[in-house]
Amino acid sequence: MTVYFWIVKVLTTAMGETISDYLVYHINPYIAVVAGGVGFAAAMLLQFAARRYMAWVYWVAVAMVAIFGTMVADVLHVVLGVPYFVSTIFFAVVLALVFVSWYASEKTLSIHSINNPRRELFYWTTVITTFALGTAAGDMTASTLGLGYLASGILFAILISVPAVAWYRFNMNPIFAFWFAYVLTRPLGASFSDWMGKPPSWSGLGWGTGPVSVGLALLFIGFVGYLARTKRDPGGEWQEP
Repeated sequence: MTVYFWIVKVLTTAMGETISDYLVYHINPYIAVVAGGVGFAAAMLLQFAARRYMAWVYWVAVAMVAIFGTMVADVLHVVLGVPYFVSTIFFAVVLALVFVSWYASEKTLSIHSINNPRRELFYWTTVITTFALGTAAGDMTASTLGLGYLASGILFAILISVPAVAWYRFNMNPIFAFWFAYVLTRPLGASFSDWMGKPPSWSGLGWGTGPVSVGLALLFIGFVGYLARTKRDPGGEWQEP
């Protein structure tokens, strides 16, 4: 994977956090969640209809997973009262079950082997679950453990370097290293975006979720447009057999 993949991935997680918070707190939260669900469904339909990799289709799907996934994860805590520690363990177990099912069916967890609709379904199920797990883990460190957003962001920045170094210097299994880092992109991006957007009383800088969302969205659009034009990401394409 190129550095562009990881930059845009972290942008989607950061953007998903702030856009979700902005919509839920500035319009009717039920309308916001329904709108997020509709956008997520539309993005997934568009992605599964594509017969080859297209940067803007893929990354819009990832962004909608981030936005709607944040809303769903927040509902578990805010509405249902599920503690972040419990939801973190729950989503970790779910992710493990998804990986076991994927490997039992396809004998590989490599993203480079996604060459049919069944494997793509496993992939997106994994992506959605990693977002849920990352959301719960990030909120747990910031709130339950009392680290705050900046310290949480620094913690996850250190943790995400572990698989990179282990793969580069110690030959860690590349598939394990990829998914290890992939999970951590969610709390990494969300922690820093919360730090920028939340008020000082919540250990943030107080820039506001609206301005932060706009800034992150512009960066996201710029990077995705660059990738779509230059083909600098690893992309690839597949057709049904």
